Amino acid sequence: MRQLRRGFYAFFLLLTFTAQDSAAQRPDQLTFPPLEMVFPTVTQQHTANGMTVYLKEDDELPLVDLTLMVRGGSIHDPLDKTGLSKWFAQSLETGGTASLTPAQLEEELDFMAAQLSVTSSSYSFQIDLSVHQRDLIRALELLVDLLRRPRFNQERVELAKQQLIESVHRRNDRPAAIASRYLARAINPGHPFGVEPTLETLDNLMIADLVAVHQRFFQPQQLWWGISGAIDKDEILDLLAAYVGNWENTTTSDIAIPSLPEPLDPRVTIIDRQLSQTTVLMGHRGISKDNPDLHAVRLANYLLGGGGFNSRLMREIRSNRGLAYSIYSQFQPGRYLPELFVVSGETRNDAAVEVLQLVRNMIKELIISGVSNEEIESAKNSLINSFIFAFENTHAVVTQKMRLDFYAYPDDYLETYQKRIKALTAEDVQRVAREYLHPGQMHIVLVGDSGILLPDLEDESLDIELVELD
Repeated sequence: MRQLRRGFYAFFLLLTFTAQDSAAQRPDQLTFPPLEMVFPTVTQQHTANGMTVYLKEDDELPLVDLTLMVRGGSIHDPLDKTGLSKWFAQSLETGGTASLTPAQLEEELDFMAAQLSVTSSSYSFQIDLSVHQRDLIRALELLVDLLRRPRFNQERVELAKQQLIESVHRRNDRPAAIASRYLARAINPGHPFGVEPTLETLDNLMIADLVAVHQRFFQPQQLWWGISGAIDKDEILDLLAAYVGNWENTTTSDIAIPSLPEPLDPRVTIIDRQLSQTTVLMGHRGISKDNPDLHAVRLANYLLGGGGFNSRLMREIRSNRGLAYSIYSQFQPGRYLPELFVVSGETRNDAAVEVLQLVRNMIKELIISGVSNEEIESAKNSLINSFIFAFENTHAVVTQKMRLDFYAYPDDYLETYQKRIKALTAEDVQRVAREYLHPGQMHIVLVGDSGILLPDLEDESLDIELVELD
C-alpha cells in the first residue's frame, strides 16, 4: 500500500509539472523556424540517340523504380478515332512483345513480383515499372522489348476495346462525369479537349492504328526516363547503351498540337435526371503554365475554393448555410494549352440556383473587395508547407523533376516555388482575380430534376438549354 501511495504521489507531481510546462507553452505561443526545402539533386543525362535520363540513387530498399514518359496522348487522337490513346495504352500493357506472348510476359513479371502499368494522358504516354534490384537486368530487357517491339495480340487488344466500350455504356452512371462532359463540349467544341470516346469512334479503331501510334511517338528522342532506387548510375547508363543505344529515330520530333476553338456563348445546360440532388458545375477557359501570373492565380484559387475548409466557398456554402456537403474550385494550369477554371458541388434540387448565385457573387466579391492580409498569409503558409508532400519518396523527386522538364517549365521552378509564393501580396490576388475570373462568362451545367430547376431559373437573365442525355 505504501508503494502504491508513493507511486500516486510521483504521478501527481509529474502531472503537475507537465501542466505547468504546458501552461507556459501554449500552442499559439510556440515558435518554429521557417520551413526551408532544399530540392535534392537529380542526375540528368542525354543519350546519343536523343533520350533524356534522370537518375537518383537510394539504397534504403532493394528496389528500383522506372518511369518513362513518351510524347503523344489524346490531344493527337483524330476526332473520328477518339479513345485511340487509351486503347493504345491498355493494348501496349497487356498485348505482349514480339518475343513473348501476353501470358509469357505476365508470367515473367509475376515471377519477379514486378509491377508494370501503361497509362495515357492529354500529352503523353507513361510506363511505370517497379522491380527488385536483383531482377533489374531482366526487367529492363522485357521493358525495352515492349517499347521497341510490341506484339498487339489480337485477343488482348480486342479485350481492351471491349473494356472501353463498357465504359461508354456506363458513362452516365455518375452525374459529375455527365456534367464534366457537357462543360468540356461547351468550352472546347470540336476539339480533343471537348470530346469523349463513343461507340462510333471506338468502332473505327483498328490494329493498324495501334501500329501507327507506336511508329509515330515511340522514338528515342521522345522518350524520357526517370530511374531511382538501389541503382548504380554508371551501370544504368551502360545498360541503356547496350539495350537501346542502337535504337534510331525514324520520324521528326515536331508534333503539332491542335489550337483551341472559340467557346460557345455562355449558357445554362440542364440535363434532366430524377435525382434527389443537383450536380452543379460552372467554368470557363483558364490559363497555361507559361502564364507569368501562374502562382498568383494558384493562390487566388486556394482562397476562393481550392483550400478545402480554409476556402471561402466551403465556409459560406457548406459551413454557414449548409447547402452542400462539398464545394470547391479548381484552376488547373494547362501544360501547353489553357485548361479550365471550374467550380463544382452538389446540393438539393431546390437550392441549386441559390448555390450558383452565391458562387458568382463570391467571385465578384473577391474581384471587388480582394482579401485581407490575414487570409493571404494563412493561404501562403498552407501552400508553402504542403509543397514538401509532393516529394514523399525518392522516385517522386525524380519524376517531378522529369515531368517539369518534359513540359518545359523554367529550370528553377522547384527551387523558386516557395520564394515566389511568399512574395505574393493581397494586391496580386485581387489583380489576377479581376483578370482571370469571369463570373459572367461561366458556362453552367446542372444535372438534376429539371421540373424543379427550370422554374427557379425563370428570373435569371441566362440562356437556358435543356438537353436530352446522350
